Amino acid sequence: MDNDALVAMAFEAREHAYTPYSHWAVGAALLCSDGTVYGGCNIENAAYTPSNCAERTAFFKAIYDGHRDFEAIAVVGGPEGQPAPDYCAPCGVCRQVMREFCSLDDFRIILGKSDGGTRVYTLRQLLPESFGPENLA
Repeated sequence: MDNDALVAMAFEAREHAYTPYSHWAVGAALLCSDGTVYGGCNIENAAYTPSNCAERTAFFKAIYDGHRDFEAIAVVGGPEGQPAPDYCAPCGVCRQVMREFCSLDDFRIILGKSDGGTRVYTLRQLLPESFGPENLA
């Protein structure tokens, strides 16, 4: 699957966001190695801490279904009900979840915005000097 198709799926997932507090809607589309794609949206909570990011929503759905091999994730975000005018990068917690399951050098993080622009990063670029499962061995 090409980057543009994955970004389009992230925009579709963004439409499901529940953001009554921040009004900042994020969508993600996670590509598994077998071609399966899981969408995720951010889901807010009045207590804030129980909120969940779009990226983690997609990962947790995929992991529940037994997937453990991932190729890429597309992420888009911006003011709810409006276009996404700029890139929206994953937060640190989401980057750490990615680190648990993804290759530092092969996993692609694709950021998209409404004008069609994209930026692509590896996990290592967005999470240098990371801590992972091998550090606990």
